[in-house]
Amino acid sequence: MNSTVIYNTLRFVLLLAAQITIFNNMNLFGYVNPFPYILFIMLFPVNGNKYSLLLSSFLLGLTMDMFLNSGGVHATSCLILAYFRPYIFKFSFGLSYEYQTVKINDSLSPERFSFILISVIIHHFSLFILEIFTFEYFFTIITRTILSTLFTLILSIIIIYLIKPNRR
Repeated sequence: MNSTVIYNTLRFVLLLAAQITIFNNMNLFGYVNPFPYILFIMLFPVNGNKYSLLLSSFLLGLTMDMFLNSGGVHATSCLILAYFRPYIFKFSFGLSYEYQTVKINDSLSPERFSFILISVIIHHFSLFILEIFTFEYFFTIITRTILSTLFTLILSIIIIYLIKPNRR
């Protein structure tokens, strides 16, 4: 078995376990819910199979839905993020994405930051709009998206640099 597959499987399990045990129990002020489990989708190899990304993203979201009893909103949001991921890469990195020289867990640059930020916003906005599903609470959707995005962004950057492999 390829070491990349093992590494991605381990990342899938660890991020999901951390989300279920730690981050699902956080609800700050009724608006802030961190969802760093989406790092699996963001850190999936650039040259990886897009169908395996879509399938694993669906399974990631479906598992979250089973633990949260949320009726498919996480699976849908994860699929939306996985589908738009190549376009976000192209927007953030330009030509270096096409030559597959992108590594998200390198030092934080404006391109990497914009990729993480746009990915988190897309996931959170689609998640909260599907969760609430009425335009009567539009400002609640926007507020929850902004606050949760900020908290998830900070957590995601911390987690990326905690799991970053040492280079010697």
